Amino acid sequence: MFTDTFSAVKSASRQLALIPDDRRDAVLRAVAGTLEAGKVPLLAANARDLARMDPASPLYDRLRLTPQRLDTIAAGMRQVAALPSPLGRTLDSRTLPNGLRLRKVSVPFGVIGIVYEARPNVTFDVFSLCFKSGSACVLKGGRDADESNRAAVGLVRGVLEREGVCPDVVRLLPPTHEATAAILGAVDYVDLCIPRGGRRLIDFVRDNARVPVIETGAGVVNTYFDARGDVEMGARIICNAKTRRVSVCNALDCLIVHRSRLADLAALCRPLADRGVTLYADREALEALRQAPPFDSGPARLLLAEATPDTFGTEFMDYKMAVKTVASLDEALAHIARYGSGHSECIITGDEAAARRFQAAVDAACVYWNAPTSFTDGAQFGLGAEIGISTQKLGARGPMGLEEITTYKWLIEGAGQVRA
Repeated sequence: MFTDTFSAVKSASRQLALIPDDRRDAVLRAVAGTLEAGKVPLLAANARDLARMDPASPLYDRLRLTPQRLDTIAAGMRQVAALPSPLGRTLDSRTLPNGLRLRKVSVPFGVIGIVYEARPNVTFDVFSLCFKSGSACVLKGGRDADESNRAAVGLVRGVLEREGVCPDVVRLLPPTHEATAAILGAVDYVDLCIPRGGRRLIDFVRDNARVPVIETGAGVVNTYFDARGDVEMGARIICNAKTRRVSVCNALDCLIVHRSRLADLAALCRPLADRGVTLYADREALEALRQAPPFDSGPARLLLAEATPDTFGTEFMDYKMAVKTVASLDEALAHIARYGSGHSECIITGDEAAARRFQAAVDAACVYWNAPTSFTDGAQFGLGAEIGISTQKLGARGPMGLEEITTYKWLIEGAGQVRA
């Protein structure tokens, strides 16, 4: 059913690999300019998607486009265009004793398939990164964002046609289960598949794909407030990590607090009370919070509930957060090892030895000391837009920018040598 589509994208990818770097950059700038000038139809399509979703859903904010967000997307595309090309870089070179000259050179993957949920910004981010790195892309978005995705891909393909580039370097599949199955089984057509979404989507893609997969997205994020943590700094970091955008994968899910600092827990959480965050605390933390005096301003008390066995290890994607009490750094590390997802973890402390031990021991793509996990983002890392946050260990790990979505090949030059 989708073979013709995949074949067209594969053919277009071979043409794209031959386009000069400066030409690709010019096309990206043209798309950015068209995006800024063509906001009205994009916002109208997005409004139709939003009308079908409950505004109380944590996914509503992910789905929503605004003029400001579209400007940010366009700026991100220009930033990608301005970055050095990831292609044609010599990663290694050597001359063998027999005179053969070897070079290891970065090259495009070819065709990258993306399966994602209600995130229309992903459509533009993925296209810009794939196009800059010389790969075509096959997109399979969620039903919730289908109108937005079709409008976005239509805009991009229109610019490609005007710029004389085969528009099949980007294709959008319908938001159906059949399309998902097709992209996961597109052997000989799709060189790499990247899922972007919740745990269920990622697990499904990994378990059913016949093409190579890089896992991204799901983030059960913890922050440990150590015995020597600064309360004022901690309150800022915790609030930013939790509430900057609750629906994204780098948002804080669990605050781990050293038992000796329970008296400071209410002060650490006060900014969360102002934002309406519900805390699901274990018994020790719950008692400490309930005994805390009311605040001088803002809500009279925190929104509290007792933690259940399912609380820890939950990616809330909402104004909700778990609180866990521990007696030591080792206990905090054990909690993260059990419940973390390998995405982003943080320690707040003035003890350098504890921080270095935490960073060495925690098995995650991004490990922070005295900074919020909200910084786990390709643009914040200076990589331009990101294609996802990889939580696996083989290949790319953490924010995946241009370099992370290229591969390499060996170029060998000889003068008639033969092997004995």
